[in-house]
Amino acid sequence: MATIVKTPAGTWKAVIRKTGWPTNAKTFRTKRDAEDWSRRTEDEMVRGVYIQRSGSERLTLENALQRYLREVSPTKKPTTQKAEATKAQQLIKHLGKYSLAALSSEVIANYRDTRLGSLTNRGQPTSNNTVRLELALLSHLFTVAIQEWGLGLTYNPVLNIRKPSPGEGRNRRLTADEERRLLKEVNKHSNPMLGWIVSIALETGMRSSEITGLRRHQVDVKKRVARLLVTKNDSARTVPLSKLAAATFQAALQNPVRPIDCDLIFFGEPGKDGKRRPYAFTKIWGLLKSKLGMPDFRFHDLRHEAVSRLVEGGLSDQEVSSISGHKSMQMLKRYTHLRAEDLVVRLDSLKAKK
Repeated sequence: MATIVKTPAGTWKAVIRKTGWPTNAKTFRTKRDAEDWSRRTEDEMVRGVYIQRSGSERLTLENALQRYLREVSPTKKPTTQKAEATKAQQLIKHLGKYSLAALSSEVIANYRDTRLGSLTNRGQPTSNNTVRLELALLSHLFTVAIQEWGLGLTYNPVLNIRKPSPGEGRNRRLTADEERRLLKEVNKHSNPMLGWIVSIALETGMRSSEITGLRRHQVDVKKRVARLLVTKNDSARTVPLSKLAAATFQAALQNPVRPIDCDLIFFGEPGKDGKRRPYAFTKIWGLLKSKLGMPDFRFHDLRHEAVSRLVEGGLSDQEVSSISGHKSMQMLKRYTHLRAEDLVVRLDSLKAKK
């Protein structure tokens, strides 16, 4: 039997002590509520279906996310850690005061709709993919809480709602004039590494982090290959280098201002701890885009451009994926956007051969 007592504050506290179960207590505004909860809980204990829910009822989403960022995020890549911290801020802003037990599918669906209708700091609508990634973080939080934290949660409410469609992906391509002006601008920058990085991205389709993370022993100019050990999908790959890419790497490897003790090909200034990290060019890239009148062009679009050119050059999907590192043909398809005018020329050449 449960013990029900009135507290000095005027509320009613129910305490259940049952052999084989941990002591359970909960406070209610009325005695009737305390009695109803006690009967229901004891009945669940008798039937062997009782779940201790107090942990999920006390833990707010804000505190749960903070624990996730402390315990789970550090097991992931630095870039992922930073991205998850940003997504967590939005979740905390809108849902942080809810307990995990109170986060129903309806509440989360309302969050989804609110985020899709909101504007970013740049005045642009929040993208479907941004909201999808925020929901993915929330979903994994629930998975960890259910499987590892023992909070008494019985299901993941995120799994019961519709996710925003991922969209068609970007199809931003460089025009010949844009490429000419872009290369001219980066090549005259005071730090030659900016021009080298842009040129390599356009020639190889490598990601920004893949290029800036390269060390000298990973590039073989004679064999014209770059060995990527750390990639986005954790699959190492060897990227063949065009003659221009190999020449660009040769120039970078012979950079006369590289410190003797620095193995990075593209290096930055020492941090407060004295360590050198990869060259960070995000700020100068943003200023450069604005100057050229290309504010919608992202560095990652160079990868789109490079992969599309490989396809246009006649390489098979399998050959392109081995260079770009795409694991699925579906993902590769999203990155390859062939110009209709180029296809017209190829169609004419095919007919001419008949």
